[in-house]
Amino acid sequence: VIGQPAKSKHPKEPGENKIKPVNKKVKPKIPKMKERESADSSLKSQSILTQVMDKGRFQKLAATLSLSAGQSIELRCKGSNVTWNYPSYLDTFKDSRLSIKQLDRYSQLLLANATAADTGEYSCWLQLCHGNKCRKDETKTGSTYIFFTDKEELFVPTPSYFEIVYLNPDKPAVIPCRVTTPSAKVTLHREFPAEEIETDGTDIIYDVKKGFVYQHPTSDHKGIVYCKAESQGAPQISIKYHLLYVEVPKGPPSTTIAASSSRAEVSDSVDIICTVLGEPDVDVNFRWQYPGQESERPVIIQNFWRLINRGTGHTTRISKSILVVEDFEARDAGNYICIAQNLQGETTVATKVELN
Repeated sequence: VIGQPAKSKHPKEPGENKIKPVNKKVKPKIPKMKERESADSSLKSQSILTQVMDKGRFQKLAATLSLSAGQSIELRCKGSNVTWNYPSYLDTFKDSRLSIKQLDRYSQLLLANATAADTGEYSCWLQLCHGNKCRKDETKTGSTYIFFTDKEELFVPTPSYFEIVYLNPDKPAVIPCRVTTPSAKVTLHREFPAEEIETDGTDIIYDVKKGFVYQHPTSDHKGIVYCKAESQGAPQISIKYHLLYVEVPKGPPSTTIAASSSRAEVSDSVDIICTVLGEPDVDVNFRWQYPGQESERPVIIQNFWRLINRGTGHTTRISKSILVVEDFEARDAGNYICIAQNLQGETTVATKVELN
């Protein structure tokens, strides 16, 4: 064909004709405005929290800090109206080693003679107040996690020797065996059958600030576990954790009501029982409405709860409220209404007791 070049016998390699740039100048990437703003705001957040060093020097705090147990620490947070957050352990025992003082331009937190149990997050933020209403200023915050290392206490001490951890299928579960030495090697173990539980970094991960995290708990994870830590010495064992698997629907209480008898004779004793099945760690509050209430008819109300196993390894909390009417009278006949309430809402159930 006239006008077309002859085809080369040598097939072209992929990319053969591409011009390869030499010493190409690359413009530095300028972050977008939003990226710069977020970076700036995070710097501002960190800048309001400082540690007071010796001879009046100040040091901005990184995300984590390691100090030896027995040391004292002074933190300062800039602002005239500052709120602090620190390990709840220090509040529980009204610890006199901790003192917080608000001055004109900053707030001071002093912790004397720190122990391994003081390991945890220390944070502060500025409060913005208008009248009696206050809110957190998200741009003026600071936070650091402090390890108070103690070779005798590799695990952060807890007030109990045994803890229950509930495994919910729809949220991660944490086995809170936190360490005081961030470099410690920590492993998770099942008590029976005795074996180390492999942490794959996906389904089970170790977070030095939290402990072992089960990302997607299942009933296979239930049982008794403990943690082992090693750091330049003999290994140490944590307290034991009893993992209970929970599988109950979230929402207002699942409530039933029943009377010991739907018909009563005069002077009988009648029990009306209101029962809720729910999550083990969700509290239920009960309220009653009954025929003799307005005339202040005396009744006995008893509330209690316990954990029960249902199905294959599922743990449920059964909560009950029992209203007892002694010496039944004509005015006691009518509807008995139980209102059960949890954080998700409330459920009302009723039953009728008639006079024979």
